[in-house]
Amino acid sequence: MKGVIRHRKEEQGKDCLVPFRYTLCAVSATLLSIIFSACLFVACPAMGQSSSAPAGPLRTLVTVHEAHSLNSKEAARGYPVHLRATVTYFYREPGSGHSTLFVHDSTGSVYVNLPSSSERLAVGSIVDLQGTSAAGHFGPIVVQSHIQVIGYSQLPQDALPVSRDLLFTGAEDGQWVEVEGIVHRVFDNGHTVTLKLAMMDGILSAVMVKEGGETYASLIDARVRIHGNAAPVFNFSNQMIGARLFSPGLSAVRIVEAAPSDPFQSPIVPVDSLLKWDQVSKIRHRVHIRGNVTMQWPGASLCIRDETRGICAQTIQDTPLAVGDEADVAGFSAVENSTFVLTDAVFRRVESGQPIAAVPVTTDQTLLAKQNSELIQIEGQLIGRDPSSSDTTLILTSGKFIFTAVLPKNLAGPETDAWKIGSVLRITGVCSMQFDERQSVLNDGMAMPKPTSLRVLMRSPSDILVLQKASWWTPGHALVLLTLALACTLFVLGWVMALRRRVEEQTILLRESEGRFRHMALHDALTGLAARSLLEDRLNVGVEAARRHKTGLALLMVDIDRFKHTNDTYGHQGGDEVLRVTAQRLLQAVRKSDTVARMGGDEFVVLLSDLRNPLMAEEIAANLIESLAVPVLYEGGEVPVSASVGACTAFEEDLDVDFLLRNADAALYHAKARGRNCFQVFSPDMAASRIN
Repeated sequence: MKGVIRHRKEEQGKDCLVPFRYTLCAVSATLLSIIFSACLFVACPAMGQSSSAPAGPLRTLVTVHEAHSLNSKEAARGYPVHLRATVTYFYREPGSGHSTLFVHDSTGSVYVNLPSSSERLAVGSIVDLQGTSAAGHFGPIVVQSHIQVIGYSQLPQDALPVSRDLLFTGAEDGQWVEVEGIVHRVFDNGHTVTLKLAMMDGILSAVMVKEGGETYASLIDARVRIHGNAAPVFNFSNQMIGARLFSPGLSAVRIVEAAPSDPFQSPIVPVDSLLKWDQVSKIRHRVHIRGNVTMQWPGASLCIRDETRGICAQTIQDTPLAVGDEADVAGFSAVENSTFVLTDAVFRRVESGQPIAAVPVTTDQTLLAKQNSELIQIEGQLIGRDPSSSDTTLILTSGKFIFTAVLPKNLAGPETDAWKIGSVLRITGVCSMQFDERQSVLNDGMAMPKPTSLRVLMRSPSDILVLQKASWWTPGHALVLLTLALACTLFVLGWVMALRRRVEEQTILLRESEGRFRHMALHDALTGLAARSLLEDRLNVGVEAARRHKTGLALLMVDIDRFKHTNDTYGHQGGDEVLRVTAQRLLQAVRKSDTVARMGGDEFVVLLSDLRNPLMAEEIAANLIESLAVPVLYEGGEVPVSASVGACTAFEEDLDVDFLLRNADAALYHAKARGRNCFQVFSPDMAASRIN
């Protein structure tokens, strides 16, 4: 460049050099600006994306990482995708044609949506895949795909070891990962098999295609490492609420520690020593206990007692046993609803034996929690039945406490209709209590039972003995007295008839008073809705029924928006009218089997039982928002009303009263934070944000 300048200087003179320098500086500045912009675009690719897409064709994505790392908006633009990858999971559902396919290359894994007309693929196939990017239900996927098999290889040997908590964040969506845990249960779904895997931080389901001739039951209690593709569980708003694993099959399962060939060959452990320091090393594997049967609900629960204490085991096995039989039980130690149980248990009869005598107790004694899972005998007065329960559920009172007695509908008989309200009953059954987590923490760690959580699990109608009938005065007794009166003088007959009328009137008054007092104790005086005590009892019964019938529960917390302003504007009488109308609208918006309760002030709670689809709770919540937004007529005018709703659903291991109450309240908090007059379904991040 200096030579050129010198040549031009010699030819044109010094006057021509100055403008040339200015031109050179301008060109250099332009080049530097272009280079700097290009470097900035490469270093910060997000800055290169604007709200309006640039014109021109989209680039073709040639690696899995490129396709799976798009955000939802970019993935929905439909980038062309051309991959060479290995099939790590493939399953086509018979009849529907729906397919589940994951492919993997050196950069990662991604879910592929296949047309129903496409050919079947084998795990390990190397494929040439052409398709289009899409947003998917949770993360980016590939759709409109065309696949050609070009070879075969082994599955990827390297997989990222992950925890359950990491999978539940969604950060490893679709990726080829490795999980380790102990198999607690095997579900045969027909064409697929689901392993219930107990990891260090919780339970995870691993789904794999069923292979003919394989015995998956031998995996129970084995410690395994499983390779597979992480996949989300999402709701109808495409929000992640869980995670699962799709594993290609037994070829991706490595047994780290084989299960015992016979679960009953391991040493027998006393019930009283379970979950103690000396058994810590054995906590994660199945334990073997032996004792006499105290109760059996076939296909649901088996309770036994050894020389130390009693325990109940959850089991799907329905082999009939007699009360008193000596039985071996093998299951996994667990704590559910603050009660120690065995889960996923199997059992066998050892020999016949004598029934164990029930221990007579009072409600005060049960609060010591020593009778939990023991066979007890307790007396109480029958004050009602729970109409929302599919089982026979009696509500009794003893002293100052209320408790329930439960008999499954498949074990009930016509005798249950003979138990009249007001009768004094002696109940025999297994004691089941829940513990107050907060009070237990404050009490130096010693478990403190909830006074309202006592349930007696009955075995048959013969477990109830009527000690005192509801009323001594019956038509039979009246006939006896009438016969005696006919043998006396007309004066005596008249006196007896007058006495009879008086006694009948007093009996009616007593029954009406008893009914009113019972209704007042369990219902809100202003709205007639269930009170807090009745709601807590129905929550406990609902959790047990949902766990037993494999259904779910939903809890909706309803709060009238700006109710204080309504009281200040229209007075307390206007506020009371709003509360009464709101209660009626809530009752009209739900099923008869659901429970609507008033917690106090302007706060209401709706318990949806027998829930089989989480969407149902969202639909009811939306309906409540619409119904409650109608103005209330008061003194010739209209009182504007709206409400906020927080909803929480629970299935399987999430079925817990405190979980529902706490998380429904957190969801209500977020609904109000969004501006009121709306509903919010709980998600795990809400609990953290409420704490902060």
